[in-house]
Amino acid sequence: MNTIAVIDYGMGNLHSVSKALIKVSPSDQILVTSKKSEIENSDKIVLPGVGAIKDCMEALSNNDLDQVVLRNMAEKPTLAICVGMQMLLESSEENNGINGFNLLDGKVRRIPSTSTVKVPHMGWNQVLQKSDHFLWTDIPNNSFFYFVHGYACDSSLDAIGTTCHGSEFISALAKKNIFAVQFHPEKSQKVGLQFYKNFINWEGDR
Repeated sequence: MNTIAVIDYGMGNLHSVSKALIKVSPSDQILVTSKKSEIENSDKIVLPGVGAIKDCMEALSNNDLDQVVLRNMAEKPTLAICVGMQMLLESSEENNGINGFNLLDGKVRRIPSTSTVKVPHMGWNQVLQKSDHFLWTDIPNNSFFYFVHGYACDSSLDAIGTTCHGSEFISALAKKNIFAVQFHPEKSQKVGLQFYKNFINWEGDR
C-alpha cells in the first residue's frame, strides 16, 4: 500500500484531487496533509496549486512547509499540478516577477491575448506528447485535458508535453522523479483518472 501526501498549504483544489486519487486507488492511503511527519513518511507527493504564484509560494513558506516539501520531492515520486508546476520552474513574470524553486528548466510568462486568444486560457485543450513516459500509459496522444491559467512556460529542456493556445506552451514536464503538469487531471474526466492511476503505479523514473 502506498501513502500519497497531497500537500495542504491552503492553496489547491485539494478535495477534487484527493477524491480522484481515492477513486483510482481505494487501497492506497491518500492524505490531505500539512503535517511534516506525514509528509516525511509518505511514499509519494502531490503538490497542487491554484491562484497567484506569489500567494502560493508565500503560503507554502508561511505554513513552514517549503523545506520539508522540497526535501521529500527530491527523492520521492512527485506530481505537481497547475501553479504547483509553475513553482518548480526558475521564475515567473506574475506578480511583477518572482523566483521559483528552480527544480525544473523554464520560465513562466503571461499568455499573450489577442482578439481571438482569450486569457485566461480556460477549458479543454489537447496535449501533444513529446516523448514517451510511464505517466502517458493508456492515454492517447493529443488527448484533451482541462486547463485554467493565465501564465505558462513557453520553453523548457524538461518539456514532455505541449499545448497550443494562440502559441505553443509547455503543458507537461518531467525530470527524474518529478512530473509536473499545467492542466488539471482531477477535472479531466476519463483521461485525468487514467493519469492519476499511472501516477499511483509510477516508481519515479521514466
